Amino acid sequence: MARVRRAGLQGAGTREGRARGWRSRSGSRRRRRVPGGVRPALRRLPAAPSRGPRAEDEQSAGIAGPFGRQVASWALGSPATGDRPIMDGEGLFDEEAQTVDASQGVALAQRQVAVQEGPLYRTEGSHITIWCNVSNYQGPSEQNFQWSIYLPSAPEREVQIVSTMDSSFPYAIYTQRVRGGKIYVERIQGNSALLHITDLQARDAGEYECHTPNTDERYFGSYSAKMNLNVIPDTLQATAMPQTLYKVEQDPLELTCEVFTETAQHSHLSVAWLRRKGSEKPVEVIALSRDFVLHSSSEYAQRQSLGEVRLDKLGSTTFRLTVFHLQPSDQGEFYCEAAEWIQDPDGSWYAMTRKSSQGTTVNVQPTDKEFTVRLETDKRLYTVGEPAEFRCILDAQNTPDRYFAVSWAFNSSLIASMGPNAVPILNSEFAHREARGQLKVAKESDSVFVLKIYHLRQEDSGKYNCRVTEREKTVTGEFIDKESKRPKNIPIIVLPINYWVVKVPQQHQLLPQGHLESSVSVEVSSNASVVLEGENLHFSCNVRTAGRPQGRFSVIWQLVDRQNRRSNIMWLDRDGTVQPGASYWERSSFGGVQMEQVQPNSFSLGIFNSRKEDEGQYECHVTEWVRAVDGEWQVVGERRASTPISITALETGFAVTAISRTPGVTYSDSFDLQCILKPHYPVRVPVSVTWRFQPVGTVEFHDLVTFTRDGGVQWGDRSSSFRTRTAIEKAESSNNVRLSISRASDTEAGKYQCVAELWRRNYNSTWTWLAERTSNLLEIRVLQPVTKLQVSKSKRTLTLVENRPIQLNCSVKSQTSPNSHFAVLWYVHKSSDADGKLILKTTHNSAFEYGTYAEEEGLRARLQFERHASGGLFSLTVQRAEVSDSGSYYCHVEEWLLSPNYAWYKLAEEVSGRTEVTVKQPDSRLKLSQAHGNLSVLETQQVQLECVVLNRTSTASQLLLEWFVWKPNHPERETVARLSRDTTFHYGEQAAKNNLKGRLHLESPAPGAYRLFIQNAAVQDSGTYSCRVEEWLPSPSGLWYKRAEDTAGQTAVTVTRPDAALQVDTVVPNATVPEKAAFQLDCSIVSRSSQDSRFAVAWYSLRTKANGKGSSPGLEEQEEEGEEEEEDDDEEDPMERTALLSVGPDAVFGPEGGPWEGRLRFQRLSPLLYRLTVLQASPHDTGNYTCHVEEWLPSPQKEWYRLTEEESAPISIRILDTSSSLQSIICSNDALFYFIFFYPFPIFGILIITILLVRFKSRNSSKNSEGKNGVPLLWIKEPHLNYSPTCLEPPVLSIHPGAID
Repeated sequence: MARVRRAGLQGAGTREGRARGWRSRSGSRRRRRVPGGVRPALRRLPAAPSRGPRAEDEQSAGIAGPFGRQVASWALGSPATGDRPIMDGEGLFDEEAQTVDASQGVALAQRQVAVQEGPLYRTEGSHITIWCNVSNYQGPSEQNFQWSIYLPSAPEREVQIVSTMDSSFPYAIYTQRVRGGKIYVERIQGNSALLHITDLQARDAGEYECHTPNTDERYFGSYSAKMNLNVIPDTLQATAMPQTLYKVEQDPLELTCEVFTETAQHSHLSVAWLRRKGSEKPVEVIALSRDFVLHSSSEYAQRQSLGEVRLDKLGSTTFRLTVFHLQPSDQGEFYCEAAEWIQDPDGSWYAMTRKSSQGTTVNVQPTDKEFTVRLETDKRLYTVGEPAEFRCILDAQNTPDRYFAVSWAFNSSLIASMGPNAVPILNSEFAHREARGQLKVAKESDSVFVLKIYHLRQEDSGKYNCRVTEREKTVTGEFIDKESKRPKNIPIIVLPINYWVVKVPQQHQLLPQGHLESSVSVEVSSNASVVLEGENLHFSCNVRTAGRPQGRFSVIWQLVDRQNRRSNIMWLDRDGTVQPGASYWERSSFGGVQMEQVQPNSFSLGIFNSRKEDEGQYECHVTEWVRAVDGEWQVVGERRASTPISITALETGFAVTAISRTPGVTYSDSFDLQCILKPHYPVRVPVSVTWRFQPVGTVEFHDLVTFTRDGGVQWGDRSSSFRTRTAIEKAESSNNVRLSISRASDTEAGKYQCVAELWRRNYNSTWTWLAERTSNLLEIRVLQPVTKLQVSKSKRTLTLVENRPIQLNCSVKSQTSPNSHFAVLWYVHKSSDADGKLILKTTHNSAFEYGTYAEEEGLRARLQFERHASGGLFSLTVQRAEVSDSGSYYCHVEEWLLSPNYAWYKLAEEVSGRTEVTVKQPDSRLKLSQAHGNLSVLETQQVQLECVVLNRTSTASQLLLEWFVWKPNHPERETVARLSRDTTFHYGEQAAKNNLKGRLHLESPAPGAYRLFIQNAAVQDSGTYSCRVEEWLPSPSGLWYKRAEDTAGQTAVTVTRPDAALQVDTVVPNATVPEKAAFQLDCSIVSRSSQDSRFAVAWYSLRTKANGKGSSPGLEEQEEEGEEEEEDDDEEDPMERTALLSVGPDAVFGPEGGPWEGRLRFQRLSPLLYRLTVLQASPHDTGNYTCHVEEWLPSPQKEWYRLTEEESAPISIRILDTSSSLQSIICSNDALFYFIFFYPFPIFGILIITILLVRFKSRNSSKNSEGKNGVPLLWIKEPHLNYSPTCLEPPVLSIHPGAID
């Protein structure tokens, strides 16, 4: 017989995927793209479960399924296609099969490509850079980068831009810009690069992708990353009126610039004023940063700190630059520059665009830079040992701010020099004298330099001079010589000590008594007997005589002071030679003392610029001379006369008084101070008047202004604030001095004092200080204006939802002056705090200072301050409000006015009414469908659970979904699956218990609609299902919080096994079979419950029990190992069931029934028709037979279970017994009996032994050919002979059932 193979148990073949070759992007520019134009990241998938119910078949067929080697696959995640395995473990893509064997191993490092975080906002025309780097890669250290874009008009179409490895990579739309260098890639490192787009265009907006071609052994990780770029119009404008201004040093400068933008995105502006000179680098004058902080460059930082340089915001778009006191270095072109900043997703700020206005050319004319130098000394005639002092006096403006060097010369030879550091350097000779303390070179003040010689020598006679050179300090700190000046030389004479001795000639002889007698008489007269010091004295000495021919006179003028000390003033000898006395020699040399012979007998003496020591008795001593006979001159006689002179000292009665009619003034008012001197000196009397000032709160006076003795005006070192607002006037008829101060401020408040100094001008043009008088104190009080500041006290309540802006207003209802500036301090008071906390302070000069509350709560990036054009309304906006921002807000307003000296002072302050702000979370509007449902499915079918979000609080919210189930007899619910806020799917504890992993699938066909599928449903999946949704909202600080949750309606899921539809019928009717023939027992399955079911078939012989035992002979010996009995009916069933043969659902045969062993043949004619053939029928086989069928189905866990069983109707088989007639014939004939049984016996014995030997060997071979687990095969193994010694029956060829693999 032919061998029969099970029709339904053949090995299932695998579907061979048509694996298509994958060309790496590094090898070809053209590559196969994933549908949808998206190149997503690859991620690892777990081993896929078996797809069919016959996993055993696949295993037996040699397929590496879930129970063999694990199949490694890669999944491509995309919103459109879901998870699809697309790449195998060896790096080969297979679009058809999608999974291949990956037993060769998996790469350990996972490539990661990162790109700059988006979305980015950039303006048209700007230069943008986008970074991209790759890590955890294999291959060369230098990686290549390829940039592409997905335009909004075609989001699924890739447009290639630029590549580091292929010059032909760009598409035509970008080729020209790439070749022109307007788009290029800058390599930072081997694994990092920057994409540059120098001239950004509106069409450049889109989704940018950075791709790195594979250099690894296999594909593992991400090879590209994407970011979004938005290109917005450049609306920033900075405008200023171009003009040319001519200013004088110390003049103020004001310039304005209009800056505005219309960008829809939240951005910050920064504004800066700059100054440029020709090709030099521009210098920042003052700038307002994007964080509202004022700052200046090093050149202007100090002037900004002193308030000399200011930047004020007027309204919303006007920025004003003010420089109060221009300097020559300020000359140049001033312009403003504005920048618009936006915060990128990584938190950094980026200047999207910059604009500069047209410039204003400012020319600054410097004030008088001329200076003069004069040299002074007390006298010019000295004696040895006397001290001498030379003063080099510099007359210049702003000497403290200028640099001067001084050098001293003697007879045109340099003796000492002194630089701006006031350190003297002397030559060798004078250095020795300076070391011994005989000489000193020093700087007495900023304008006075002195040379002192303490012990004059005779060789010190000569010409002395000084030279003053102005120097300019460069940026490097070095000095450059500029103009140099020197005064006229001053000669001095140093005489020996015994030079000044006047001797009256003693060589004359008096004539003898009785000879010539003098007849002269002397009369002395003067212009006045009492004079004021400083007036001139004129004396006349008249000689009266009878007059002799050839007579001559010698005249000596002498002074007898109040101590009767006599000193010679001048004398005239008889020859007409005039010679001064020793103590008057110097005065005479300067013309201070003059004597002349007016007439032959009249002599005059003039003393100019008298001094107090000139007071006394002036005597004219006249000697008459005549020539003797011998020609010698002889004294005839002597006569003298005198006159007293009284000199009133200048300081006599010297007094000074200060008066004022306005001791109290208001800011910007004027007041006068008068300094009245007594007595009323004539104009010629040199008096210097100095006004001194002691500011309020100080203890020291400083010189304010001096009306010098020579009529000049000299300002003090600390009087800069007074100069432009102070006038000093001296009366023509007296020395009274008036000080007038206009635009008074706090700096002029204090005590004033007048100091007068009385001077005398000496004959040698030097000055001698005589006296000093100090006036009474005058206290001037400068009062601030009466404030009119009023701030709105209205209260209001504001309730808003978080993420909305908090608009706070602070309104000034009235102000003191139209020029008032305001400093606004914003506070918030929380119920848990005792006092309010400072949020933000805007100073009067528009500078921003953040308070501690803003720093602690991180409010800096959320605050926006605005000063409205009206000037009296201030707004503070807290962007993206949080619940923690709730509180009581108020503003503290300070009114500031500009004093006349351009210093700001705070006049008044006032607190506004409070705004109660309540920030609450959005009202929860989350609502889920509450529809209840019942769902009944069969095993292995799919269960669909829906969770529908009907409404949500915000479109920006994130949802967390959780499915759970209540199992029967389990009161606690158990989590099935959870979808986190970041759309990550997680299995619950129930999934592990019921083996749900791999059977759950989630999809969202529409926003708010979620479907959970349970594939291959099992009975244990039955239960009541529901979903719970949590809605999470982002706080303004970027943190997510749970706002609401809701639970949907319940769905009762019942998973049932298929209804039993098994029906068995007998195809073969009752039959009568002759003995030794074969009969067939067919088992026909009319209907089945499922196409996936399997069947277990067993045939039974039914016998009627007798006395509790079966009546069939030979049945007591049979072994009932393979029988399947119904235990419940075993005792009650009167029929005895004997199993012939059973075949399990796994196609494994049970043992054959004893009486039929070796005579059974099994056949499966079709999936629903089974046939058992009994060979060599014997009368003992007569009886009823039935077929018992069990239907088995696979569970979702791939376990088989018995669904139902059915038994066919009994088939009656009758075997005809033919053995009685033949036996009687044989046994009736003895010859025939012996012929048949005795003679052939030896022959048949030998034959039987031979057959037994063959059978013995064949059994050994049959054991080797047995199937797995000892199960016999289905095909016929060998024929077998049965021989009966009791009858002459021929041998019967029977087929023994074997085992089936």
